[in-house]
Amino acid sequence: MAVVGYMKELQDKVAQVLPKESELTKIEIEGPQVVLYLKNMAAFCNDENLITRIASHIRKKVLLRSDSAVLMPPEKVLEKIRMLVPKDAGIVDIKFDSVFNEVIIEAMKPGVVIGKNGMVLKSIILETAWSPKVLRAPTSPSEVIRAVRSALLANGEDRKKFLNTLGKKMMQDESNPEWVKITALGGFKEVGRSCILLQTNNSNIIMDVGLNVDTSDNTKAYPYLNAMGLQLDQIDAVIISHAHLDHIGFLPYLYAYGYEGPTYCTPPTRDLMVLLQQDCINVMTQEGKTSPYGEKDIKKMLNHVIVRKYGEVTDITPKIRFTFHNAGHILGSAMVHLHIGDGLHNLVYSGDIKFGRTNLFDSADIRFPRVDTIMMESTYGASVDVKPRLEESEQKLINVIKETISNRGKVLIPVLAVGRSQEIMLIIEKYLRNVDVPIYIDGMVREASAIHTVYPEYLRRDVQRRILQNDSPFDKPIFKSAIGMDRRAIVEGPDPCIIIATSGMLSGGPSLEFLKMMAEDARNSLIFVGYQSPMSIGRKLLNGEKEIPILKNNKLETLKVNLKVVNVDGFSGHSDRLQLINFARSIKPRPSKFLMLHGEESKCEDLARSVGKMLHVDARAPQVLDSLRLK
Repeated sequence: MAVVGYMKELQDKVAQVLPKESELTKIEIEGPQVVLYLKNMAAFCNDENLITRIASHIRKKVLLRSDSAVLMPPEKVLEKIRMLVPKDAGIVDIKFDSVFNEVIIEAMKPGVVIGKNGMVLKSIILETAWSPKVLRAPTSPSEVIRAVRSALLANGEDRKKFLNTLGKKMMQDESNPEWVKITALGGFKEVGRSCILLQTNNSNIIMDVGLNVDTSDNTKAYPYLNAMGLQLDQIDAVIISHAHLDHIGFLPYLYAYGYEGPTYCTPPTRDLMVLLQQDCINVMTQEGKTSPYGEKDIKKMLNHVIVRKYGEVTDITPKIRFTFHNAGHILGSAMVHLHIGDGLHNLVYSGDIKFGRTNLFDSADIRFPRVDTIMMESTYGASVDVKPRLEESEQKLINVIKETISNRGKVLIPVLAVGRSQEIMLIIEKYLRNVDVPIYIDGMVREASAIHTVYPEYLRRDVQRRILQNDSPFDKPIFKSAIGMDRRAIVEGPDPCIIIATSGMLSGGPSLEFLKMMAEDARNSLIFVGYQSPMSIGRKLLNGEKEIPILKNNKLETLKVNLKVVNVDGFSGHSDRLQLINFARSIKPRPSKFLMLHGEESKCEDLARSVGKMLHVDARAPQVLDSLRLK
């Protein structure tokens, strides 16, 4: 169907439901959603089900905006908002987006801005005609949140053009897909550079575009994008499961080399992506490496990101739609459910999942509308990968810390900035809040924690409640920022301390710098709380190596390790063997095919054999560059 014909049909369908007094002036397609411009919003404010009925009728997400001709002047809008919104909302900033006819209200308590049953928002719409967009302010300053929000506002014109262009593409008529296949571009029988190409006879979709940060071998560092046999302008969309570098670290490269399409992810993933990708550039520069992309490419990527919350069904091509489901791994992490064709095939890509209890997140979802094939992570998929209960792990961690402190030593806990650092902070805040020992936070931990406070709805209810009550556990005075401090002064000081620092596998960053200064003192302890890849320094230390080759002052030296090395299992954001088996067994409805990925070769194969035998299904472990037809 031609674009003109599609728009005429859309207008006719909207007119069948929309009251005439709304005075519809324009319909626009912005990517996967339809925007209605009206001169009179009263009809929608009086009938809260009206927008749902229109969305059901046209089978698209619907947004409402007032026609520009009826918008109140901004200076008067500010007066109205100050009058309508209670003072205890803690409004931080109010900005106007004239491209999308939105007034952006950033506040410490968004719920107060919204009001009971949305009454305050309704009043703002009716009295000013501007569409209010309410954003939560972080409980502590966040440079990333400020930068992301400012960039999206400043680049409104370019973003609107991109969304309209994408919308026109989505209007094109397309035949039903005849087949479905996937190609493993990275992250199969390995951990790192996760990347999957999903294809039908008329669509090409990429899921995750990661880096392997723990190798110096370029042939193993990046996904095999050249194996796609496609130009970047043939890619319809990129879908991102979560914001760890092994899933998002190579995404800006696509935009650097000509990709102009959308990237879909959850709102927290968008913000965390910018944080970690920017840090990736900084680390590579500090280590004398050449980054495959620059800051301008991250900014271009940001302009092309479309965010979706859990449970929102979204069309990404005329014949494929997807839905995000909670994965329980890190903030905003998602499993991707893809509905292909008119029921031709339903695929779930798990990303990284935690099907078990943590201090931060609810357990991964297990219910989907339909599942034919699931692509499932296998990080801890071997039969020996059974981890202790969370309570046991917490106690072991605290015992090692207390023992080290009593010996007048210092504790180094390498962490991933996103996920494990916040989990460890919660545990330390719970058990050691009254212990008079400084706890230093280094790397991006403080910034990542601030981003967590912007999205409390993605956290466990008890943590969510604390943030909403202005009692964020991440802002407690027991945590002191080490950024800007002399690290050697911290290490060589006479008193015990705890250091929580990135990166988690000692592949670089502040944790490695601290290790260089702490390794020879037998009073100190190094505590690992997450996965260590086979080639990492962390894995070497866990294997008992006492002499580690490292770069020190740009020279290769041998680091002698005398400090105590302890591995505390149970804090990983990945499911252990039993949790993976229980997840596979619990998925509703049960898939007929399991494809194991994101794990060392033996672990993927072990889990595939076990699941296949247990559930009597087709379960296998593809390797990188394999292509499999699913339908």
